[in-house]
Amino acid sequence: MNIQRISNLVIAAVCLAFTVSAAAQVQTQTTTTSGQSTKEVSVERGTVVLVEGNDLVVKMEDGSLRHFPNVPENARVDVDGKELGIHDLKPGMKLERTVTTTTTPRTITTVKAVTGKVWNVFPPNSVTLTLEDGTNQRFNIPKGQMFNINGQMVDAFGLKKGMTVTATKVVVLPDTTVSEQTKLTGTPPPPPPPVDVPILVVLVKHVPAPAQPEMAENKLPKTGTILPLIGLLGLAFTGASFGIRLLRRL
Repeated sequence: MNIQRISNLVIAAVCLAFTVSAAAQVQTQTTTTSGQSTKEVSVERGTVVLVEGNDLVVKMEDGSLRHFPNVPENARVDVDGKELGIHDLKPGMKLERTVTTTTTPRTITTVKAVTGKVWNVFPPNSVTLTLEDGTNQRFNIPKGQMFNINGQMVDAFGLKKGMTVTATKVVVLPDTTVSEQTKLTGTPPPPPPPVDVPILVVLVKHVPAPAQPEMAENKLPKTGTILPLIGLLGLAFTGASFGIRLLRRL
């Protein structure tokens, strides 16, 4: 809508030769001039939450959930150098979509030219010309249109039958081309956390071997002592001394 409005303004501003009612006999030349392109890069990241058939649910970085229904079968994700399809995606996989938008302004210039002899003129609205192939063709004359007659510019009222005129129509139309390039990459989901499995540790305690018991005859009981033996010996020595004395008296 805006482009059409701009085109109408441009057409009103430039020097127009005429409006062609039948363009088959008119020579048309179109040139396109491109301006400086601008690029805009946007990156979106998210984590796969659900894959069901060709439907994909991704949790974005801002926490929102985005549903991508009917993902085409030919859509591919580059994951560690492998091209994966929609059915290869797994929950927990990280996705990154990079969109590069290139905008290029253009100017399209269209020049329509015709040369012929005036056959009939109805100023200031229309003129009928006899073209080079001998056919007659009627053209509408825009308001304020001027014609080149042997290097002299005249309006529609200055046209006479038999005059050779060259008329041109120049349309300058601004245009913009927009192209997008999308790259989708991903990383595999992280490995599952290790499962806590109890580890059986066997502790071996060294118990020293029991000491070998000594011979019974070489070991006194804990309550035994040599004092009674000494007493008996003393008593025996005392009795012996009394016996010796008694023998001497006899």
